[in-house]
Amino acid sequence: MSDSTSEVASLLEAWRNGDPTAPTKLMPLVYDELRRIARRYMAKERTGHTLQTTALVNEAYLKIAKQQAVQWKDRVHFFALAAQAMRLLLVDHARRRGRVKRGGAPECLSLDEDALASSDKGVDVLALHDALDRLAAIDPRKSQLVELRYFGGLNVEEVAEALGIAPITVKREWAKAKAWLYDQLQSGNGG
Repeated sequence: MSDSTSEVASLLEAWRNGDPTAPTKLMPLVYDELRRIARRYMAKERTGHTLQTTALVNEAYLKIAKQQAVQWKDRVHFFALAAQAMRLLLVDHARRRGRVKRGGAPECLSLDEDALASSDKGVDVLALHDALDRLAAIDPRKSQLVELRYFGGLNVEEVAEALGIAPITVKREWAKAKAWLYDQLQSGNGG
């Protein structure tokens, strides 16, 4: 375990135990990784998005820091919750903008984890959020897996560790979850 990883683990434990200084001490150690996650999100957003990467990182961190009695399991758990906070912030941002209701183009994300989104090959962030909610209702683990893998940028081994499953199971369920989401988004399935 590297010194930084060890220090992150120690600060997460201190935070879990109620140390009010732990979140402030933790931020410089996790900032670069949070920016990487935020860049993954923002790369999938439409061109000209009004929310910037730095603002997304800061808002997500503030949202996490405000939570009371979080039982951090480890650094992977922390980054998974950070990724989830970023996704929810983008969904809230899209809702506030009310783009679809006013006739504008929907805020888009690409389902291809390696491709950059554009309005012609992306999906509406709100539609994706709704589809993930439907997936969570029928298969919570697959929904978590999408959060960790796609939004959190975790690799197969990190997802396996976070969910307590074998890497081969992650690969199999990842393929199924992507296919299910693709089908839902292509069909415009509302439920």
